[in-house]
Parts: sequence; structure tokens; C-alpha cells
Amino acid sequence: MLPLLPIARELVRRGHTVRWYTGAKYAAQVQATGARLEPFVHARDFDDAAFGASFPGRDERRGLRQLHFDIRQIFIGQIEAGVQDLRDLQARWPADAVLADQTLVAALLHAEQGGPPCALLGVLPLGIQSRDTAPFGLGLAPSATTWGRGRNRALHWAAQSLIFGGATRDLNAVCRRLNLPPRAFAPPVSPHLMLQPTVPQFEYPQSDLPPQLHFIGPLTPPAPAHAALPPWWPEIVSGGRPVVLVTQGTLATDARELIVPTLRALAHEQVQVIAAGVRERRVLDTLPANAHAAAFVPFDAVLPHVSVYVTNGGYGGVQAALAHGVPVVAAGRSEDKTEVAARVAHAGTGLNLKTSRPTPERLRRAVLAVLGNSPQRVRAGELGRAMRAHDAPAEAAALLEQLARTGRPVTRAALMD
Repeated sequence: MLPLLPIARELVRRGHTVRWYTGAKYAAQVQATGARLEPFVHARDFDDAAFGASFPGRDERRGLRQLHFDIRQIFIGQIEAGVQDLRDLQARWPADAVLADQTLVAALLHAEQGGPPCALLGVLPLGIQSRDTAPFGLGLAPSATTWGRGRNRALHWAAQSLIFGGATRDLNAVCRRLNLPPRAFAPPVSPHLMLQPTVPQFEYPQSDLPPQLHFIGPLTPPAPAHAALPPWWPEIVSGGRPVVLVTQGTLATDARELIVPTLRALAHEQVQVIAAGVRERRVLDTLPANAHAAAFVPFDAVLPHVSVYVTNGGYGGVQAALAHGVPVVAAGRSEDKTEVAARVAHAGTGLNLKTSRPTPERLRRAVLAVLGNSPQRVRAGELGRAMRAHDAPAEAAALLEQLARTGRPVTRAALMD
């Protein structure tokens, strides 16, 4: 939801009429962009902060079993209903183009059925299949050597046929019912337009990138209108000590995994620590004297003052930190976080601790290692300058305008011509 907000706002600002198909939970945010909400009708409307309430049995699963459940029930299981909703919407309001986040496969299949051309926005690290990379989710470094490409082929086959074989069978059953060609379960690729909200330097090098894929720089949603700086903010700005920001994002929110160990790790160091996203203070026990906690901190205000960003690897937060030249200590293994953390290390912009529950001592060493004029800080600064050269909402809107105007693939070569 959040990465799409700046694009919708920019499209409305340019005079386009925008309708947004999403859950009722987000009605106020949709309307604030100037778009009109089109709610789920045939598709199940659920709260993404409480999946288990709408998908019984989900919360009893962990790890790979929960991932399989999510893929087959939440993503593939919603496709046909989503296609029906989009088909009904198109009948009463003919759109010229559709922009969807990459997980909403229904938009892509609707385009294949004769609907408007579909652009996909990456809301995760770039995970489309490549001969130079291993399957998404393994956290393996890329390799374009002969051996590496052989490894990648074998792993892609194993992922599609064995690990996600059930998901592939489910997806193919959906495609048959929709009279569409079968396909393996893998991150989808739109033949019309792909938008990736980062810079190439953050992603793995791929020699076979689709020509319709464009890096547009990070998308940073604006802070809520009611967001206010906490009362301890002046201490952060004028304290004179390096500031460490630690957060666990919106889904993996157990503060005992990363926030609590970070607070303990740095309690006696000459730094100030901000723990963001802490909704229940009781889990923190007593805050160290050099720390502050809040349920929400506006990143656009705090990141210019931050020296190190400690995270479990949320894609949007990492992009925001790097856009400000802040090095990252990543410690996460759920959702897409393994891949985010792996890219942080591969790009040289921080450290990947390869666990979701690091010890305080390991966190302390990692934070101190990237403080000061570390190689990771220098590299993060380089990526930050590259990111700030982009205007992601404007670039995305311009590409979408071309897609809507022509209905043809928007390739990098065509733009250079």
C-alpha cells in the first residue's frame, strides 16, 4: 500500500483520474491521494495486520509452512476473485492502464485476458528469474560464472518443481480455469512495464534484465498529517552523540527479537538509540538512559540525524535509510527480509547478521563497526547520492502515462531513442 501512495498522488496532480482497488482498511489513505476507492467485492477483504482472522490456521504455522500457506491461500487463492473484481470494474469504468504491486497477480492475468496493459511495481527486492541469480528467498549471492549459472538453473528447477511445486500446481489450475497459459510459480513479470523503486547499485547485477524494467529510485511515503515529533526530539538533535535507529517494521513486530537486544547492546555506549514501532512499552522493561521508544517516528524527519539503521530488513525502510546515506545493520529472516539483508551486504552498504535473533554482543560489534567513516558508510553515501538523483513518483507517472497512451511495452531503449 505505502509505496503506491506517492505515485497515486502524482498521477492525480497531473490531472489523471485514478481509482484504487484495495481493502476497505485503507479507504482514508486512498482518498487522501485524490483517488477513489474501489473495494474488494468478490475477493476477500482482510486486515493485513491480522491474517489469521481471515485465514484460519495461518497463525499456527511457522517458517516455510506458513510461507506455503500464505502463497496458496492469500495470494494464489485470491487470484480468481480479484480478476472478477477487475473485470467488473473495467466494464463500468474503462481504464487505460493498471498499476499493481507485484504480488497482485490478478492484475497481470486480467491484462492477459484482454484488460488494459498492466504495470507492476516491485514492493520487494527484485526477485524475477535470472540466469545470474538463485531463486528469490534463499539469500544466496549472485553468480554469472559457468558454475554459478548451472547452480542457478538447478535451484530454479528445484524451487518451482519441488519447494513450490504445490503453488505451481495451484497457479496452473487457476490459469486453466481462466483459459490462460500455464506458468511456474515465480515472481511475475509484466510484458508492458516493470517499476523497481531503488537504484541498480542496490540490486544484484543481471545480464538478462527485461527491457521493460525501470529503476526509478526509492519511493518514500509522506508522514501522516497528524504525525508529531516526540517530546524528546530536541535531545536527539542537540545531543552531540551518534544516533542509532532500530525498528522491526510492520509484520515481524516482536520487539524481543531485535529491538530489546539492540537496546541492551548499546546501553553503555556513547550513542543515542531510538526504538521505533514499539506499540507495547511493557515488553521493553526499563529503557536504558540513552534510549527513547515510540510507536511511530517520522522517518523523513529522523533519518537526516541517524548514524546507523538497525532493522530486520524491511525493504522500504532500508531504501529510506540508504537514500539518506545511512549504513544498515540487518538482522531478519522472515518474509522478504533474507533477500533485503543479503543485498545490503552485497552492495557494501551494511552488515547482514543472518539471523532474526542476534545477541546483544553481536549487535554491539556490528553497530560499532559501521559507525564513523566505515567502508559501509562511504558506500551508503554513494548509493544515497544515486537515489537522490531520482524523483520516483514523477518517473513512475511519466512511464505510466506512456503506457496508457500507447498500450505498448515501455522499454529502456525506446526511452533513450
